Amino acid sequence: MREITVDDIAGDPAVPVVDVREQDEWDAGHVPHAIHIPMGEVVERLDEVPDGAAIICHSGGRSARVVQYLESQGRVAANVVGGTSAWIAAGHDVAR
Repeated sequence: MREITVDDIAGDPAVPVVDVREQDEWDAGHVPHAIHIPMGEVVERLDEVPDGAAIICHSGGRSARVVQYLESQGRVAANVVGGTSAWIAAGHDVAR
């Protein structure tokens, strides 16, 4: 499984980011340029997930499962190590 760090995605805003957390988690704060597709909707919204996306959740567990699913579908994706928790801890901007 490919992995990417929060600093990698902060340093390159062209990397598409897909946040797979639930609505209340998203509302509490997210990566500013992220797309919100809750984990439970990924299968039905697969066409909305950009190829090469960095998949993020709270700490990396859900996003890892989503990346595994995407890879099984022939898609390219990377798991964001440490998730939104790492993003916030690194001091990056958070959108609400």
